[in-house]
Amino acid sequence: MTGITLVEAVTQALAFELQTDQRVVVFGEDVGVNGGVFRATDGLQARFGSKRVLDTPLAETMIAGIAIGMAVRGLRPVAEFQFMGFIYPALDQILSHASRFRNRTRGRLSCPVVYRAPYGGGIHAPEHHSESTEALFAHIPGLRLIVPSSPARAYGLLLAAIRDPDPVIFLEPKRIYRAVRQEVPDSGEALPLDRAFVLREGSDVTLIAWGASLKETLQAAEQLAGEGIEAEVIDPATLKPLDIHTIIDSLEKTHCCVVVHEAARFCGLGAELVAQINEYAFDLLRAPIQRVTGYDTVMPYFQLEDEYLPGTPRILSAVRKVLDYANGGAA
Repeated sequence: MTGITLVEAVTQALAFELQTDQRVVVFGEDVGVNGGVFRATDGLQARFGSKRVLDTPLAETMIAGIAIGMAVRGLRPVAEFQFMGFIYPALDQILSHASRFRNRTRGRLSCPVVYRAPYGGGIHAPEHHSESTEALFAHIPGLRLIVPSSPARAYGLLLAAIRDPDPVIFLEPKRIYRAVRQEVPDSGEALPLDRAFVLREGSDVTLIAWGASLKETLQAAEQLAGEGIEAEVIDPATLKPLDIHTIIDSLEKTHCCVVVHEAARFCGLGAELVAQINEYAFDLLRAPIQRVTGYDTVMPYFQLEDEYLPGTPRILSAVRKVLDYANGGAA
C-alpha cells in the first residue's frame, strides 16, 4: 500500500520545517529518543540532533512557558503534549500569556508557537487520554485552533501553523492517526488557514464535522447517497477563526444542516456553529439544525466508548429528522 498515514504526515511536515527553517525547534515529553508516544516525531532527533528535537521533563506548564520564551525571542517552537488530557496544567501559560503577547506589546512582539496534542477517543485509552475539549481554546482570543482530518490536510495545515506569526493549537485526532493512507508530496506547500474544505458536494443536507468524526460522517453520506439523498460534507479544519462563509454557501443549496462532533454537547463548538448559522443564515433554513455529539459526561472507559462516540446510525437519524421536518413531516 502506498501513501502515508496522518501521523506520518505530521512527521513529514515537522521534518520539512526543521530542514528548511533553522528557527524551528521541536520538544516535549519523549519526543526525542522515543519519537513520541504515537511516534509522530520518530527519527527526527537522530536526523536533526538533540538541540533541535528535545526531550523534556514531565512538566506541561514548563513546556508551554519555555515555548513562549523561545517564540518571542525569534524561534519557531513546536511543543507537544502527549495527550490533550495532559494539557490543562499549561492553560495559564497558553491563555494568559501566549494568546496575549501581540496585544500586550501593541504588536511589537508576536508569539509564533505551535502546541500539538493528540486528542479524542476511540483507541481504548484510560482516563485523561481521550479528551475532546477543543472548545476551551476556541473561546480564547488570540489563539488559532486547527484540527486536521486527513494526511494531506495534516501536512499542509501543520506547515501553515508553524509559519503563522501567532500561537496555534494543533489537535491531532489519534483515532484516525493510521486509519487511511494518502499520497502527500513532500513539497513544502502549506494549505490555507481559516478556510473550510468541502469534502463531498450535495444538494439535500449539509453535514459539518471535524477530526475523527468525519469518518462516520462520510460513511453516513455514502449511505444516504444510496437512498437518493445527496449530503454535502464540510470539514471546517480551522475551528477558530471559523470559515462561516463556506458553510453559508452550502446552506444556500441544501437549506438543512447537521453538526457532528465527539466533544460533550453542552457548550461544544457545535453550539457556536448553530448560533452563527442562525445569526447569518436563518432565512436559508427549512428545519432546525440538529447536533450529533458526545454526551455531557466524562469520556467512558473502552467498554462504553462506542456508545459515547457519534456513530453513523446517530448521524443518519439526525439527517432523517431534519429532512422530515423540512418536507413537512413534523410540526
